[in-house]
Amino acid sequence: MAKGKAKDQKGKKITLKIAKNSIRISSDGGRRLDLSKMGITTFPKCILKLADIDELDLSRNMIKKIPSSIQKFQKLRWLDLHSNKLEELPGAIGTLQNLFYLNICNNKLTTKNLPEELNLLKNLRILNLGLNCLDSIPTSLGALKELKEIGLFDNTLTTIPNSVKKLPKLKKLNAERNPFPDSTKKEHADSIKRLQTLYLVQEKDLCCSCLKVCQDERDKLNKLKNGTPSPSKKPSFPLLLTPNSFAKDNQEEWRLREKHP
Repeated sequence: MAKGKAKDQKGKKITLKIAKNSIRISSDGGRRLDLSKMGITTFPKCILKLADIDELDLSRNMIKKIPSSIQKFQKLRWLDLHSNKLEELPGAIGTLQNLFYLNICNNKLTTKNLPEELNLLKNLRILNLGLNCLDSIPTSLGALKELKEIGLFDNTLTTIPNSVKKLPKLKKLNAERNPFPDSTKKEHADSIKRLQTLYLVQEKDLCCSCLKVCQDERDKLNKLKNGTPSPSKKPSFPLLLTPNSFAKDNQEEWRLREKHP
């Protein structure tokens, strides 16, 4: 019985053969190594021999640590580590200059253990930090000027730095279920509308057509607040992946849309 438990704690051993057989070609022609839901407890060193892949999915395992050797994956554009047991990330992740999708939600990351080198990922467009143990967001993430979407939901945040809120290309921000004080909520009530998109600009800066879209969304939100039944879809953040859901259709759509940014 004890031996069985010890075997379970070690997790599944990934061999180079298993890894090679787990490579798929994504819709945009990239090589994707999918080792999700494999019962892995430690980063498989054998995959360092496959460092020319474009996408790496290690999500929904039990991995506690990502080694500095992750820097060998210099072609990596997509890295999914969500739903593991990560307590920290190596600073070497900042060397992945081609990375534009990083999902590390549903782990055990604290603000202290977020590497400063995250701000070096200049091409990053989607970052998911939801469902962690973050009590603040580093202002240095304001250096990610290409960032379009960020997930901060289900942490212990009391504020979001202006450097992040004012990122020039930010279109979606999910910060639900954080203990923001009432004063902070009121401060951002007019500029932040959490339906499918956060509007981070003032009305005077919008063209007529964009302003109408914003006003329509505001009307929908008011109806929801007033308890008016509506057949419309529930608010969703399909590209900010949540645990137990890969939203594969959205991933494929996203890859095609971002293939030629």
